[in-house]
Amino acid sequence: MPTKVNSVEPRSQRTRSQKKHAQGIICYFNHQCYLTFITGCYSCKWKVKREKKSSHKICCCSWRERLFYPFLVASFCLSVTLLYVWIETSNEYFGFDWVVFLGTGNWFYCSILLLSFFGILTAYSTLLLILGFLLIWDGRHDLQLHWFHKILTLLVILLSSFFMWILSIYWKDRWLTAGLSLKVFAPYIHLSSIPVMVLISWPVAFYLIHLEREARIRKYKMTSRERRRVKSCDRLAKLRALQVAIGLPFFLILLCLYVVPLGIYSPCIQEKDKLGPKPDIFGHRGAPMLGPENTMMSFEKAIEHGAFGLETDVYLSYDSVPFLMHDYDLRRTTNIRKVMPNASFAHPSSFTWDFLSTLNAGEWFVQPQLKPFYNMKPISEADSKKAESQTIPKLADLLELARKEKKFVIFDLNSPKQKHPHRNTYVRHVVSVILDSKIEQHLIYWLPGFDRDYVRSTAPGFQQVGRLYSIESLAYENLSIINVDYKELFYNGLKDYKAANITINLYLVNEPWLYSLAWCSRIHSVTTDNIQTLSQLNHPYFFMTPNYYVFMWLFVDSVSAIFIVAIFYFHWWNENEKEKFFKSTSTHKDTRNLPKGKTKKSGASVISKPPPRVKESPWTLEALTPALTRSTRKHRGPQQFSAVPEEKASKPLKPVKDDVTQPVPTQEDFELAQEPTREATHKTALPDLKANEPTISSAEVPHPETQPDYTPIVESSQ
Repeated sequence: MPTKVNSVEPRSQRTRSQKKHAQGIICYFNHQCYLTFITGCYSCKWKVKREKKSSHKICCCSWRERLFYPFLVASFCLSVTLLYVWIETSNEYFGFDWVVFLGTGNWFYCSILLLSFFGILTAYSTLLLILGFLLIWDGRHDLQLHWFHKILTLLVILLSSFFMWILSIYWKDRWLTAGLSLKVFAPYIHLSSIPVMVLISWPVAFYLIHLEREARIRKYKMTSRERRRVKSCDRLAKLRALQVAIGLPFFLILLCLYVVPLGIYSPCIQEKDKLGPKPDIFGHRGAPMLGPENTMMSFEKAIEHGAFGLETDVYLSYDSVPFLMHDYDLRRTTNIRKVMPNASFAHPSSFTWDFLSTLNAGEWFVQPQLKPFYNMKPISEADSKKAESQTIPKLADLLELARKEKKFVIFDLNSPKQKHPHRNTYVRHVVSVILDSKIEQHLIYWLPGFDRDYVRSTAPGFQQVGRLYSIESLAYENLSIINVDYKELFYNGLKDYKAANITINLYLVNEPWLYSLAWCSRIHSVTTDNIQTLSQLNHPYFFMTPNYYVFMWLFVDSVSAIFIVAIFYFHWWNENEKEKFFKSTSTHKDTRNLPKGKTKKSGASVISKPPPRVKESPWTLEALTPALTRSTRKHRGPQQFSAVPEEKASKPLKPVKDDVTQPVPTQEDFELAQEPTREATHKTALPDLKANEPTISSAEVPHPETQPDYTPIVESSQ
């Protein structure tokens, strides 16, 4: 009869298990590389060390690191604030670059350079925070920020504070622009901040519940005597303090985000039927992104893009010819440095028209290093050639174009320098030029305030335009139109001017979000450099109705609350499972450490003495086949089953040596003995042994032919 053996593990299963071990090794070393990388970046320690828990029981770092951590958070907050303010003031980049040009004499994008620098500061401080968070999340290493990073962090704080002080002293209007941007972006910042809080709730919940479990374990392990000690109480107090320090700010910020729409006012949140008409557009010096500023090409481009009016700056030449120029000298927009270098810093009104008409006013525009705007699109080759041939135009040329196209004209009239022949009469001379051009008088927006009574009497059809005067002064001077800086208007009674039925023109509006704010605020017209973009807007950006915003507010709040509760519940459940496993493991260890034959009172039914008949039985496998047991102990097979638990401290009793020979078990006896053993392979209780009947302990013996590489192991019953 052939011998029955257990099934041998197939080679495919062994290969699969080897692959699993290989994947585990790969994951382990990948994790080690990951820890080495973030630890090296944060602490500049690149040596791989064995994983170990943090040496600080209460917190993950020393007191020195805890004291420095607020500086790291401060550097992050300051750099982010500075970067946001500078990004939102992109509407003023040209003005900033122009001021730098006046001081240095060289044109370059200083605003973009500062933007990049502020971005680097923010990225650096953010990276340090993320690395520290990842190390805290891993929990195996102490936080030890390298001294070089500490010096750079303090340097970030100093630089950010310095630039914010400069902005507060010399460019206060930048803060006003940032405040206006919040009016537009506040609803979207609110709706996007809540999902961010949901993401942050994952580590917050993990640490809060982990600290709670740590406090309970410490309290559970403490004896009554230890509870009286101050140190143990201090540790528990520190754990509670950490919970408050982490959880309280999180829930306060979350609560503020949930109720912040109650205090938000945004002009872009209104009903569609209350939205005003699209503001008209004045081309600031024409279309300076499409052609050289204050040239005929630039004004023609503005008209092509649907400009409502044309804005310019007027000087009076030494021989009484009004011409168009913005700067206080001719360096930036003409080639005077090549023609007459010594006179490049001279005032424009000190030249005669015969000389001014010979200057080129477009070559600079096609040079990449002199482009006025960083976001200009490349122009065609035909436009490039046309720009290179542009000259300084006269005011009469602009008036002729506006008369033909029926476009409004508004301009700043710059007074001549001292000892100019028309120093006191330049306004009257310009008015006579306008009247000689035969343009309709209502197309002229007269902005200069000097000698306004003469203008009213000579040209009563001109539309008189004022500045940001008080409403009483405007009424006294009979002015119904104002041309104001957008920053000053929005913070100085916009509602009062609208209630007085005053027509408002804002300058300088280049960004779409700012134009959308003016649109939602029912502004009549704006002056812009970016006419090609603003003219294509068909509806204001960031516009939404109140009902839609309330729906999104409640929906996002509800969904986020569900997610946050679910995250906290998941971590609570996970920690409870860990605690149960910890208690069961500690109980199992205590039970194993008991002396033989003795049990805990609570576990007396689980651990008991083995029946004495087992030890008294002479039919042990070691007595029957001693050679087999010795070989099996040396060569263990993959499958071992034993019905009797092995007691390491006791040795199996051998049969008493006498004259009676021991019966040798036959093959049939093994067959009969293995049948019930296969059915009770995974049982831990001892099988019932009948008295006065020879029995042997159950074991599986693999066939040597089917498994030649392994020698089977059979554990003897004790």
